[in-house]
Amino acid sequence: MADREHEPVAMTPSPAPDLTRNRLPTLFEVLSRRTLPPVDLFSFYIYMRDQQRSVDYLDFWLDVAQHMSLCRHYVRELRRSVMIGTPDMDKVSSKRSSAILESMGDLEPRIAGPSMYATEKERDQDAQMSLFLREEQAQDSPRQSGSNLARPSPQFSNSHDLTDSNSPGHTVARADIKSSAEKILYTFLLPGAEREITLPGSITDDVTRAIEEDGRDDPEVFDVAKDYVFQAMERDAFPGFLRMKALGNLIPPTLVLRLIVGLIAMFGAFWAGFVLIFLDKSRLTKCWLILPFTVGVYFLASYQYCLDPVLALVGYSEYTPFNFSSIREPYIRQLLSKRALMVLAVTLLVDASLCILFILVPGKRL
Repeated sequence: MADREHEPVAMTPSPAPDLTRNRLPTLFEVLSRRTLPPVDLFSFYIYMRDQQRSVDYLDFWLDVAQHMSLCRHYVRELRRSVMIGTPDMDKVSSKRSSAILESMGDLEPRIAGPSMYATEKERDQDAQMSLFLREEQAQDSPRQSGSNLARPSPQFSNSHDLTDSNSPGHTVARADIKSSAEKILYTFLLPGAEREITLPGSITDDVTRAIEEDGRDDPEVFDVAKDYVFQAMERDAFPGFLRMKALGNLIPPTLVLRLIVGLIAMFGAFWAGFVLIFLDKSRLTKCWLILPFTVGVYFLASYQYCLDPVLALVGYSEYTPFNFSSIREPYIRQLLSKRALMVLAVTLLVDASLCILFILVPGKRL
């Protein structure tokens, strides 16, 4: 995730998190940054990297969403130029392209999501935008290539944001769109690519043919692949993410450590308990058994429920070993607090039962 901090991904403003949501978030809400820790995009990225070992799929989806935002920004600025009659309007090479721009309507900044979540208006606008980019590519490719050579490419600049400003520093060139499409293809889709993801062969072949043979770079090129990856993450990865982050606050490496410590503590408690009984020690001395029993029961309960109840009650969740973030999603915090109280009740009940049993049982010196 750190590598993405240097990319110009903030072309579209992120929507404000929904603090009134009284349910678990959806995958689309997580990907569109509408959620807060511990179910935010950063936590999902860490989960896909460390637990699922399939972060390349998430990176592919995010890069395709960024490509869509890049295209929307380019077309929005070009349409604005045409509407107000600025010199940039000469980039529109035909009346047909100009008509498509005029009929498209205002392209408001929005999060690029899966096709099944788009409204009818958004789908129509995306289809018209792709049609315009294909028309422009087919009719004006030579002149467009020449004009792009002298323009800055924000895709490789140090800028973190692209805004709606008309200044040259915020202009997206057509070469940037083509470069973005090719980067996605060569990074994720081609056989033997650096971060190749597994997709049905028909999807990979269609995307490769569209970009390499037809010269396309419009967003529709990746629609099928993007939706396939989204559905795969939603089906195979997201339920496990919610179980880990919404029903617990610990990660697998820590859980294994707690299991080991809990078993050692319980072994020590039982050993010490039987030794004290057979040495006929006083009940006051046997009260020291409370310490190992409490540690053992607490750590084993944490392992069983994937939850540290004390940390949950104070509002913290683990995202990497021994690194914690504050639980800021209201519904998740409420849910974890209820589970924490239940786990504490179970822990106290089992701990009290074991301590009372070993403390009150009569001693017999052997």
